[in-house]
Amino acid sequence: MKAINRRQFLVSSATGAAGLAGGAAALGALRLSAAESPNAKVVLALMGAGGRGTQLASGMAKLPDAEFKYVCDAARGKAERFADELGKIQPRAPQAVTDLRRVLDDPDVHGVVIATPEHWHALATIWACQAGKDVYVEKNVALTIWEGRKMVEAARKYRRVVQAGFQNRSGPYAASARDYVQSGKLGRIVHVKVYNLLPDTGPWKPQPDSPPPADVNWDQWLGPAPEVPYNRGRHQGWADWWDYCGGTLSGDASHQLDLTRMVLGDPSLPRSVHCAGGRLAYDDPREMPDLQAITYDFGKFVMTCENGTFTPYMKKFPNEVRYGTKWPLWPFSSCRVEIYGTKQFMYLGRHGCGWQVMEADGKIVAQDKGYFPDKWHQPNFVDCIRTRKQPNAGIEQAHLSGCLVHLGNIAYRTGNRKLTFDGVQERFTDSEEANRFLKPVYRKDYRVPDPV
Repeated sequence: MKAINRRQFLVSSATGAAGLAGGAAALGALRLSAAESPNAKVVLALMGAGGRGTQLASGMAKLPDAEFKYVCDAARGKAERFADELGKIQPRAPQAVTDLRRVLDDPDVHGVVIATPEHWHALATIWACQAGKDVYVEKNVALTIWEGRKMVEAARKYRRVVQAGFQNRSGPYAASARDYVQSGKLGRIVHVKVYNLLPDTGPWKPQPDSPPPADVNWDQWLGPAPEVPYNRGRHQGWADWWDYCGGTLSGDASHQLDLTRMVLGDPSLPRSVHCAGGRLAYDDPREMPDLQAITYDFGKFVMTCENGTFTPYMKKFPNEVRYGTKWPLWPFSSCRVEIYGTKQFMYLGRHGCGWQVMEADGKIVAQDKGYFPDKWHQPNFVDCIRTRKQPNAGIEQAHLSGCLVHLGNIAYRTGNRKLTFDGVQERFTDSEEANRFLKPVYRKDYRVPDPV
């Protein structure tokens, strides 16, 4: 009886802190009946029915042991349309809702897939952990460094599985690249170059404010972000605004940064960061730079990241590389990684592109071709809900990889400067201006709790 009462107390406290109703519902979620019965399905809910969210849910719904009960989106029409589509994949169509709290109050739901803009990631993850749900959260996992740390704390406190959308960590090619680096055959790693040079997006034009569409709950879409009038440019083009994301550095380069950390053995955070860049290709009022050249000093090696949106001649890896046997044309691959050792050199590609090691004259001495890793990553999440094992892309390492995005952006936003960072305290030691970017200012009813 003591154990039961303690669980009830924890659930009641968690739901109160999150602004949720129904402690009994959260207790039901904590029982994880699907994990206990090999014949029962893991019941999931999707939050964010955009492009990546629909890809994730469509893939997971095809797994024999998973089914979606809810599709949640602040735009009701979008949620309803995708719920109908999921009904063609799984035995029954999920319910379409606009408020995540309704999903979290349902004891049938074991896990939540969060594919919203980044400003919702931390709060939705923490609410889900408090309600006894496991979480798959897309990259970048948080909007700020402080938020990411709170997500780690919530996962630990409520003993939840939290898998990040860093799917390269489930790819066999990533593991073999890590093994090759650890074998010492590259020699001592001195320099690493991470590229994220994307095709030209052209000049940016702001859009006027307007009334929101009839089926969009703008207050819920904004959630923790500052209250502003509805703007189609913000709603449909949220990646152009610091309030909602970290730009292409978080939306794309985070994959390469995380894969690189994994292959290098997940080093701790760098001791300093420097950024140069701006709106160099186009002189317009967009907040996001079209070039960032970032340098991370890890002490024993230096990593750079070149992130931009002005190169029409650079291409992402095509499908015949991601899903086939063709190798990339490395010099014009926008998302490649180059690892420079004292003996050998490695090209590394995300999303199934694999790796090749070269010596003098371009001679290939080792390689491993990959395949797009969703086929392993999504089942890994569902399996971990059942087994309670740690997922391949757990929230701790995902947070540390995400910090590289935040560090680069903060160095840019504080005036393209060099900043010294304490990776243990997760604070800057030489700039209070930079420390002000560690934690957002939240709106009432959408605050990330502290403590979680």
